[in-house]
Amino acid sequence: MTYESRNRLQGVFTPNVVPLDDRGEINERELRRYVDWLIQRGVHGLYPNGSTGEFTRFTADERRRIIEIIADQTAGRVPILAGAAEANTRETIRACERYHQLGARAVAIVAPFYYKLTPAGVYAYFKEIADNSPIDVTLYNIPLFASPIDLPTVRRLADECPRVVAIKDSSGDLPHMMRMIAAVRPQRPDFSFLTGWDAALMPMLLIGCDGGTNATSGIVPEITRKLYDLTVSGQLDAARDLQYRLLLLFDAMLYSAEFPEGFRAALQLRGFAAGRGRQPKSPSQQIELDQLGRQLQCLLAAEGFTDEPVGGCPASIEIDPEQVARIVQRIVGELRERG
Repeated sequence: MTYESRNRLQGVFTPNVVPLDDRGEINERELRRYVDWLIQRGVHGLYPNGSTGEFTRFTADERRRIIEIIADQTAGRVPILAGAAEANTRETIRACERYHQLGARAVAIVAPFYYKLTPAGVYAYFKEIADNSPIDVTLYNIPLFASPIDLPTVRRLADECPRVVAIKDSSGDLPHMMRMIAAVRPQRPDFSFLTGWDAALMPMLLIGCDGGTNATSGIVPEITRKLYDLTVSGQLDAARDLQYRLLLLFDAMLYSAEFPEGFRAALQLRGFAAGRGRQPKSPSQQIELDQLGRQLQCLLAAEGFTDEPVGGCPASIEIDPEQVARIVQRIVGELRERG
């Protein structure tokens, strides 16, 4: 089965790590094995050339090669949301054309980075791409690294550009996501809203998101898929428990090492030759990363995905279920008030 442009983006798309060999080159064999593994474990789609995939640390030719490998290995089994951000609109449009030829479902394009643009500049950037792209475009809002895409710009692009079909928002801002959904969905019911913030996947789904592009799905796809299924089916108690367990792993991978090295270290623990990242590390950083490896192994062992390290693991962190229940009840109550 292949996915045509009329299919709405929905579910968990995996922003995958790119395995590297001993020379720091793309490990094609391991990447293909990784793609099969992710699909077998239930991810809804793949999202290569995202932030977790360190797209800025590869050449344009390498980015194209990554999509070629993944498209070939996927063979239409799941949709591909291909990261297509290049240094300028001309090169980005060329990437859009190539990924369209390869059968990607859509592209994701981050707002301009390095040069901070005004909202008018962000609008003009995406309008130029959308008017010349043969493939559907997902806006990628990540204010930490790039010019923010504000609400009026999202609404204007959704109104004026049929090719703009979704937004991936990695701000983690729940009210901002609600405002976007409220502003855009009445006019564009086909428009998808994806969260890139794993720590809030469950509440984002509850307020109306269609899914997410979640880096933890590249490490524990079994958990993220189950969390999605439990939430959309209304099994909130079980989903809440899983969200908090996912939070521990997400925080450890995100905050205990320079992004995305924690995810690369965790992928190694899942049995893949992830290799060393291309960003050089100081001796102290390598020590910290080695220490993180032990912490991640304990977290993965608690979920049954690997053995405990030599010497065992500390007692697991206890979560107050009453406090968690109050948080979820408050969110559900706000949703009901909003209809």
